[in-house]
Amino acid sequence: MNDEKTKPSLDARRTFLSKLGLAATCTGAVVGLGAAGALKTAIAKSESSSSGGQAKPGAAADRKSFPTPDYDWNKHEWAFGVDATKCIGCLRCVEACKRENDVPANAHQFRTWVERYVYLADDKHVHIDSQHDPVNIEASGSEKTFRFANRYKDKKVDKAFFVPKLCNHCTHPSCVQVCPTGATYRTEDGVVLVDETYCIGCRYCVQACPYGARFFNEETGVADKCTWCYHRITKGLQPACVEVCPVGARIFGNTKDKQSPVSLFIRNSRVQVLKPESGNAPNVFYVGIDKEVN
Repeated sequence: MNDEKTKPSLDARRTFLSKLGLAATCTGAVVGLGAAGALKTAIAKSESSSSGGQAKPGAAADRKSFPTPDYDWNKHEWAFGVDATKCIGCLRCVEACKRENDVPANAHQFRTWVERYVYLADDKHVHIDSQHDPVNIEASGSEKTFRFANRYKDKKVDKAFFVPKLCNHCTHPSCVQVCPTGATYRTEDGVVLVDETYCIGCRYCVQACPYGARFFNEETGVADKCTWCYHRITKGLQPACVEVCPVGARIFGNTKDKQSPVSLFIRNSRVQVLKPESGNAPNVFYVGIDKEVN
């Protein structure tokens, strides 16, 4: 399996997997945890992921350190915290994420985004917008930089706050359950990733995510989303969005370390998660949000 000549090409594998997914659809097969899990295990045993040689959980079970020599994923369980009372809507996190992860340089596709919630004195309904709202795009003047337009300067605002959003890296992710090829999987340390080698672009995961955290990357032809900067955190670094936040509104860390920033945040705050009724068990924890945030 290590001989490059014996490996099928990426295009050949995608063609095969695409036909496999189409056959399952045509026969009315329901892809659940068992089917996707079995295929994922088979793929993991055959070879590692094309991105950096990272093997999937099934293939790395016998390794002490993964994916870097100094990293043991059995000692980590990652989680993310968001303090909406601190966020100022500067959108540095969004721009940093774009640069760090080569997210398409447009105003419509993001791995992380920020929503603004505004309550006006003369209106019973909350007004919600984000950086990809047309008014905000026009105000930014560029598809590579982002800002919120001052559209409420002549209004009486009772309350307003910003809410950063991103993939929730759920404990029971619906995106993993519906993936027909096992391209979407959850690592042993709690991060949901996409192996672009095996993604056939069916977009089932995009539709299944209850948080709208996934998008189809037209440039690569595969599903895309936040990875919590897995390439950084496994080397002891913070996610790019956390590192650039000027007010500490984003908190990240290892919950197996009871003194980590995120452990203290969860333990000492009245945290809540988005859409708990979905059954996905998200691992992004919020403080300072209202019921309108979902």
